[in-house]
Amino acid sequence: MKVKLCCAVLVASAVLATMSGSVTRAQGWEAPAGHEQIALWPGTPPDAARVAGPETVTVTKDELVAGKPYTYVEKVSRATMTVFSPPPGVANTGAAVIVFPGGGYWILAIDLEGTEVCDWLVTRGVTCVVLKYRVPGNDLQPQSGPYPKSPMAIEDAQRAIRLVRSRAAEWEIDPHKVGVLGFSAGGHLVAAASTLYDRKLYARVDAADDLSARPDFGVALYPGHLWLDTKALTLNPAVPVTAHTPSQFVLQAEDDPVDSIENSLVYYEALRRAHVAAELHIYPHGGHAFGLRETAQPITHWPRLVETWLVAIGMVPGGGANETSSVVRPTSQPPVSWIPE
Repeated sequence: MKVKLCCAVLVASAVLATMSGSVTRAQGWEAPAGHEQIALWPGTPPDAARVAGPETVTVTKDELVAGKPYTYVEKVSRATMTVFSPPPGVANTGAAVIVFPGGGYWILAIDLEGTEVCDWLVTRGVTCVVLKYRVPGNDLQPQSGPYPKSPMAIEDAQRAIRLVRSRAAEWEIDPHKVGVLGFSAGGHLVAAASTLYDRKLYARVDAADDLSARPDFGVALYPGHLWLDTKALTLNPAVPVTAHTPSQFVLQAEDDPVDSIENSLVYYEALRRAHVAAELHIYPHGGHAFGLRETAQPITHWPRLVETWLVAIGMVPGGGANETSSVVRPTSQPPVSWIPE
């Protein structure tokens, strides 16, 4: 039932975007000026699946999030990562966050749940990496879906974590302070990366794959795919939480119309039982896919909670200039994406 609901919302959104005169480009997503897209795989990626047509980027005109249009990428067959470093004048904390945009494992909300996150994190002295992981743009298996239905996204996540660690010296990153943050389906990917890191899901490519794929922390925002049984409050068994799962921050709105709060509740309860340091924040209002877009709802202040939490778990220093400055809302980047999980 839940899968059908998510699919129906996605189809409706695509139809509305088409009817409202949205602009679609077939050449694929380009990184913002001054930032390089780095291919994850030097050749054919593992478990490569055929995608019908080229990668496309759609910018909506009439469908808005917090008063702004949004952009999404679909038919992604080539995974890349784009690095955003702290700007001059901002002290580099040495921490890094790999961002997983949401989109139901069909599409990627590449700015609302991607580059706009980096606009915030770099002002806090945190290196930010946007992962454009593989999604097919349709609901065919094994091309679409979470692990174990499809291994592509978690393979890309593991590879990205290892590659970031392999470039730690170059990017001035502490290899022991590499975390993941994701929204909706990307929130599920955070949980998967935090619990499946010791599984060898693809053959070794190069020396980077000798490094650990375990993130040092995870931030799961309005996650999906974690609660599968509507008759029992139990965690998806494909997300095997243990005492070795890294510290987690989980946040969701009780009125989320796409992914119910049971997804966050079952994940947090499993973390609690495994004695994993974790924070859970449930708000009565906020809906789904709000990203960092500011609204009247208190839930949109979640970045400040994350900042405080990163200090508490020792990933960034507390009490410095970066810690006390306010959250920066993106203004120069093209806005983006209401994409259901």
